[in-house]
Amino acid sequence: MNRRFLSVAVAITASSALLLTGCSSGDGDDDAPDKIKGAEQDKGASTSADPSAKPDGGKRPDITLPKSFQVTFGGWTNSDPKLQAILNDGKERLRASYAAINNKNPQDDAFTFYSESDALRTGTEWIKGFTDNNLVLIGKGRVFQPQPRISPDGSGTLFYCVDEGKGSTKDTKTGKVTATPADDALVLYRTKLRKTKDGVWKTTMVQTERGACK
Repeated sequence: MNRRFLSVAVAITASSALLLTGCSSGDGDDDAPDKIKGAEQDKGASTSADPSAKPDGGKRPDITLPKSFQVTFGGWTNSDPKLQAILNDGKERLRASYAAINNKNPQDDAFTFYSESDALRTGTEWIKGFTDNNLVLIGKGRVFQPQPRISPDGSGTLFYCVDEGKGSTKDTKTGKVTATPADDALVLYRTKLRKTKDGVWKTTMVQTERGACK
């Protein structure tokens, strides 16, 4: 078990191959984000929108993270309501993943609510990697530079960066804390989503690349 903060986030396997082929909402290549670099690009990443606006569709589960582990989201707004809906549910899916680890429950209701298909399978394996080894998350995480898109077939994609530099894992049996190495702290997430009939954007696939946000 690699005990870095998020190690092989969402347990991506070689069979995942290319996640976003053919998904496009306009110009550009959807197999890669437009331009995601380091923390210096965090400012000015958002467009105006009401971050407290409720997402469309069905009722969402409540997600609570402990005081010992908190996550901040920078630039997580968009003036397009359709893209904001992807941001809202993509954000909650990530928070639900973290909550499932600290709840020691790979089948946590919120995590399974926002996940399906390959994302549910690999995400469950990833969470079990922590729970089976008595690990919880502590410290802080920062998520920034989100890039939501909607393809012609109606599916969605969401890119974002996670800074794990202030996050650690803690062994609940021994009390041992393992910090994330500073030179290995930035992770690029590439996710694909499907909108349900109730209006919920569920994540269907996740790929990560450590160091790609530099």
